[in-house]
Amino acid sequence: MQINGSTALVTGANRGLGKAFTEALLARGATVFATARRLESIDIPGAVALQLDITDPASIEAAAGKVGDLDILINNAGTSTEAPLLGPSTENIRRDLDTNFWGTLNVTRAFAPRLAGGAILNVISALSWYTFSPGSNGYAASKAAEWSLTNGIRLELADQKTLVTALALAIADTDMMAGVDIPKLAPHEVVAQALDGLEAGKIEVIADKPTANVKASLSRDPADFYADITGNLFA
Repeated sequence: MQINGSTALVTGANRGLGKAFTEALLARGATVFATARRLESIDIPGAVALQLDITDPASIEAAAGKVGDLDILINNAGTSTEAPLLGPSTENIRRDLDTNFWGTLNVTRAFAPRLAGGAILNVISALSWYTFSPGSNGYAASKAAEWSLTNGIRLELADQKTLVTALALAIADTDMMAGVDIPKLAPHEVVAQALDGLEAGKIEVIADKPTANVKASLSRDPADFYADITGNLFA
């Protein structure tokens, strides 16, 4: 996948990884539609700002109508409501699923027909493959669903030769991880790995060691991993 000269769209581009994706794509020679729910929150020189709420079908349809040819779709927008699965309400679990699964799927459905020969990158999570605390369980379930979604659309878009890549990470220095006091990757480091992976045609990019350790644990007895989860993550 050649980024220079391409046209890309990034969801959740107003901050964090989305902003870093937009800036890096511009630096590599792409034309970029930077999208967010609030248009005024996008301040990235050189990008085309576009309003897009991925949980709103009308907003998706409107954005799709304003974008012509497209080569790269970066499904970055997401939520984490810190919802346990067995808490007093399922409302926040539904919010995470509405954004991370349904929002990603609906944006992909809107733009997939024009991505023949192009690429889709979905930002998943190490929590697609494990759970860390009750407060992450709703988010983890939604990201597990997004991982499965990513694998499914890869098969469904194979005939039109669309590269579908999953970016999996645990710990980047974004607003979502602001309250966690552990070493974090800078967003631009994560994005550089992701875009290098796209250009190399990779279907999965593992951005950090904790995520690599989690992925490797899937072939082992989960009792061993969960018995010493912190040690297994950072070993």
